[in-house]
Amino acid sequence: MNKKEAKRILHETLGNYADKGTELLFVCPACDHHKRKFSVNLIKNAFKCWVCDYRGRNLRRVVRRFGSYTQLQKWDQITGRTDLERYSDLFMEPVDEAGRQKIQLPKEFVSLCSNKIPATGTYALKYLQSRGVTTEEIVRWKIGYCFSGEYRNRIVIPSFDEDGDVNYFVARSFDNDWRKYLNPSLSRNIVFNELYIDWDSDIILVEGAFDAIKAGPNSIPLLGSTLREESSLFQEIVKNDACIYLALDPDAEKKTNKIISNLLQYGIELYHIDVTGFDDVGEMTKEEFLERKQNASFIGDNDYLFMKSLNL
Repeated sequence: MNKKEAKRILHETLGNYADKGTELLFVCPACDHHKRKFSVNLIKNAFKCWVCDYRGRNLRRVVRRFGSYTQLQKWDQITGRTDLERYSDLFMEPVDEAGRQKIQLPKEFVSLCSNKIPATGTYALKYLQSRGVTTEEIVRWKIGYCFSGEYRNRIVIPSFDEDGDVNYFVARSFDNDWRKYLNPSLSRNIVFNELYIDWDSDIILVEGAFDAIKAGPNSIPLLGSTLREESSLFQEIVKNDACIYLALDPDAEKKTNKIISNLLQYGIELYHIDVTGFDDVGEMTKEEFLERKQNASFIGDNDYLFMKSLNL
């Protein structure tokens, strides 16, 4: 990296700074604190605000979020990075707005967000309580249930696309049916609950919807344990240069390593959350998960242990 040019671009993006040798101090673009508490380390490619704790291990995210497209192009030139916004167009098919996947919730669907829930909702609520799901989370995820019909005795968690239309739903049994999940026969190539995703904040990737509820806001269930490069979610991650925390089930190690390998090819800021000791994130308490997230391991291109795990 050309440090002189990097400083010039950061100055154009963030304004005046104090050069302390090992770090540059700016006014934080996230909280706009009046003092220069936003520390940038060019050598470590890292940034942190000592007031609001806005932080990361990829300075490109700062330039992309707070700078102009021209400044981002300059940054990519001095870091030898491919222009991902332009490159992403090469592997993303144009979105057909008229053909965007939509689905109706089951006609028997009853919302659990209402103040007046039918007596049949008692069983669904008891199940959710046993899973540690709070009333606030029921409202946030727009959870409901079916007491009859094809999805009888199942919790229903809908997914909303960026326009607010339902494009998928997960139906989980709460009466010990041998089929735990009975989901619609539709493509899973979606960004689950894209309507609520903030791509400028940390994104947590988990396997299932209940894992996502436990992991908190800005969590996306993969609806499985794979993330293909041609998938809509992968493309959105690359396009938005998102910061990703991976929290997949321990028995999906090989698939997790494949996802890590693919994301690193696009320079994604990546962390791994240790889920060992549990079958999945859904088994944890919220406090346990938060602690694991705070201790997540940063994964970079030169991470020897990661490379070894891939047998490279």
